[in-house]
Amino acid sequence: MAGRINDDDVKAVRDAVPIDAVVSEYLQLRNAGGGNLKGLCPFHDEKSPSFQVSPSKGLFHCFGCQEGGDTIAFVMKIDHLSFSETVERLAAKAGITLRYEEGGYNPGHQRGERTRLVEAHTIAARFYAEQLGSPEAEIGRKFLAERGFDQAAAEHFGVGYSPAGWDHLTRYLRGKGFTDRELILSGLSQDGRRGPIDRFRGRLMWPIKDVGGDVVGFGARKLRDDDNGPKYLNTPETPIYKKSQVLYGIDLAKKDIAKVSRAVVVEGYTDVMACHLAGVTTAIATCGTSFGSEHIKILRRLLMDNGSARVIFTFDGDAAGQKAALRAFEDDQKFAAETYIAIAPDGMDPCELRLAKGDEAVADLVQPRTPLFEFALRQIVNRYDLEIPSGRAAALDEAAPIVARIKNVASQHEVAVQLAGMLGILDTQFVVRRVAQIARWQRQGGTKGPERGAPQRRGYEIQAPTAPAGPALNLRSPAHRTERELLKLALQRPELVSPAFDAYGVDEFTAPPYAAVRQCIQDAGGATDAPADYLDAVRAAAPDDTVRALVTELAVETIFAKTVDEAYAGDQLVTVRLRAVDRRIRDVQGTLARLGPHGDPERLAAVQNELWVLTQYGQSLRNHGAAAL
Repeated sequence: MAGRINDDDVKAVRDAVPIDAVVSEYLQLRNAGGGNLKGLCPFHDEKSPSFQVSPSKGLFHCFGCQEGGDTIAFVMKIDHLSFSETVERLAAKAGITLRYEEGGYNPGHQRGERTRLVEAHTIAARFYAEQLGSPEAEIGRKFLAERGFDQAAAEHFGVGYSPAGWDHLTRYLRGKGFTDRELILSGLSQDGRRGPIDRFRGRLMWPIKDVGGDVVGFGARKLRDDDNGPKYLNTPETPIYKKSQVLYGIDLAKKDIAKVSRAVVVEGYTDVMACHLAGVTTAIATCGTSFGSEHIKILRRLLMDNGSARVIFTFDGDAAGQKAALRAFEDDQKFAAETYIAIAPDGMDPCELRLAKGDEAVADLVQPRTPLFEFALRQIVNRYDLEIPSGRAAALDEAAPIVARIKNVASQHEVAVQLAGMLGILDTQFVVRRVAQIARWQRQGGTKGPERGAPQRRGYEIQAPTAPAGPALNLRSPAHRTERELLKLALQRPELVSPAFDAYGVDEFTAPPYAAVRQCIQDAGGATDAPADYLDAVRAAAPDDTVRALVTELAVETIFAKTVDEAYAGDQLVTVRLRAVDRRIRDVQGTLARLGPHGDPERLAAVQNELWVLTQYGQSLRNHGAAAL
């Protein structure tokens, strides 16, 4: 059993380590007045700081969750340590040698588990760093040099090399007094046929430190073709290493992250190195896992979620990088900071970019440009054909629930307006209402869309479900009524609408049943110079009994005009055509909105020319009627 730490030594540790210095390793502190400091509580989620530290009293207290105590209590809770482990850790930082009441100085095997595991990792990191200079590690030094990293860079980041033999590190740590159980528990060794062997062999090694600066794990990069393991191999989950709770480079970046309220999230160890050497000293990376909520908690404490805080993601431009960006966007609302994404035009990562174009290119890459939400939404809408209404509707269906998850109402409204622009939907308020409606559904039932019985989307309209009413449509719709009148004229008095009618496309009839009848007339040879058996031919061209019944219905229904003449027929022709032109104008305007001012110049010119032609034609129809057809 471990001896009890001498009370005077505990007091000496408590006095020697200022509480504000310890706390500031985990979160950003600001002046709270009266000699106190404040920050975001690390023990519960909050948006405004209620966590206060009193350096003069050596105490902390959160007015939100009521956690409080001295330096030892803080470290015990935040790092999940025992009392003795915490005192030993703080004593090591302060350079204090502890005395134990039972048996004098506590031997290594009696110390707390976490302390022992951290110590093993610290010794391993030194061992690996020394091995990087060995003849065997030439391949590792070459790897670093090819990526622009010299010896000084390797030393700064503690990069090392694990010998290719079976148990070099295991034997070395045994010589330092560590037991086989401790070596297996630490993840530095693994079970072999004849006992523990090294987990990492013949690889380039990056020490992974927690926010307090302790080495808790390693990232290992494959160097040789005969290594059958994965390209990168990380420390397994251990009592001190949880990949979802560590960020590579956080120990080097935390002060600057807190100072400038900015963090740059990259994808790999060499990217972190490249960024820091290029002057971007706020760069960090995840360790073999996607960026998640636990990582966000670490950054939030350092950023303090003030209004100017920025988080920039530099994912690769390939499909995997885009998928990672979308995953990051899923957690975007857990930040109060603004989030952005930076992707090099040619898809290079920061390490490649530094090699190809120098430090300035890396610094320029991570300047906030594209908001993460915009990138994520564009990845969604780009999968659809936005030139057709059904494509825009489908894109809206997928994107709107994502925008609806934005908790801040003002931000949600702003992003919804931008989504409308991406989709080319000119009625921005429709998109805003759609997003707000989905947000209400999500709050009420946690679903992404309407529940059964709720209004369903049809095109860009939200309509209540109605029972099938056969082929006849609601004549209260002016567009449908005019289309119906024109079809009745084409069937009953084809001479009045010919030859103009035969030039009308099926898509100029917005009601599907009417479009089907228009297709039947076309398949029967058209309305121009209609033969005696014209109606029989149109009915015979119908694809089914439903359409055939509608043809019959329209052929016998009374035309709604006192005088059925060329003037009346011309009015119906012009109205249907003008509505089709106006619809096309809206589509083209939507295309212009999606292209934006920086779109492809040739494409912009073509679309603008089409818009001009359509506008002129529409004006001519309004001014000259049927004569302009």
